[in-house]
Amino acid sequence: MTGPRGAVRVQAIEWPTVALIVACYAGWALALFWLAPRMPLLAIPVTAVMIALHASLIHEVLHGHPTPAIWLNELVMRLPLNLLYPYCRFRDLHLAHHRDARLTDPYDDPESNYLDPAVWAAMPGWLRALLRFNNTLAGRMLVGPVVGTWCFLRSEWKLARADRAIALAWALHLLGVVLVLWIVVVSPMSVPAYLAAVYIAVALLKIRTFLEHQAHDKPRGRSVVVEDRGPLALLFLNNNFHVVHHMNPSVAWYHLPALYRSGKARFLTYNEGYVFRSYGEVFRRYFLRTKDPVAHPLWRKD
Repeated sequence: MTGPRGAVRVQAIEWPTVALIVACYAGWALALFWLAPRMPLLAIPVTAVMIALHASLIHEVLHGHPTPAIWLNELVMRLPLNLLYPYCRFRDLHLAHHRDARLTDPYDDPESNYLDPAVWAAMPGWLRALLRFNNTLAGRMLVGPVVGTWCFLRSEWKLARADRAIALAWALHLLGVVLVLWIVVVSPMSVPAYLAAVYIAVALLKIRTFLEHQAHDKPRGRSVVVEDRGPLALLFLNNNFHVVHHMNPSVAWYHLPALYRSGKARFLTYNEGYVFRSYGEVFRRYFLRTKDPVAHPLWRKD
């Protein structure tokens, strides 16, 4: 079968992704039950990496991987290791985010980090200072998990009160949270240690989302390429080639680098040259500096 823009989407089991799912759950269990009693301080970051990898695998699953059986893919990945985000809500919101014409819109893009300038202007000074700090990479990692989770939960609470489907998604999610916490309780890892791992995992994922979209007058200029092939790229399942993913959302993670190499000039022309050489460059440039304003610089209410 031919996918978007000529990309090949093979309707078969994608064994590299299956193997990674097995390895992720195995690594998570080993960190909780074997590493925690032996090296408790090391167990926390290892657990965090497994939780972050699990989130990246969830992203693969909601795009139709790794088998043609969608129900099976979702069943395997529904266990909420990160405790925070219901699978069904992440799926629905992320697929809505893939409407490229709405990318970065403060209202219509559910993953936008920009605010309506009028909302920004009405905020108290302390909150604007916090959000400015959140727009540095250091801030996004340190306070971003709290800021992002608070905004998400506040929005979901309002929506769930009016939409039974959303309320049901949260009810099912809470059952999964209870199961994950029960596993943690019966493991040698303490609940506070696991919560610390969750926080670190979300902080790691904030590195990827920090600049993957920018305000641009053309939708095609809004998605980044970070030409990194190191540990973070693996943790993010090559989603750092973000414009490639947006142009070819059905392509498996392990094909994205080769697809980028084969059409690098085309992709960088398409996204108006929005590219970084590595995550090292991103850290050097923006760890303590803001990349974007909080208020959307191009947004108009029309």
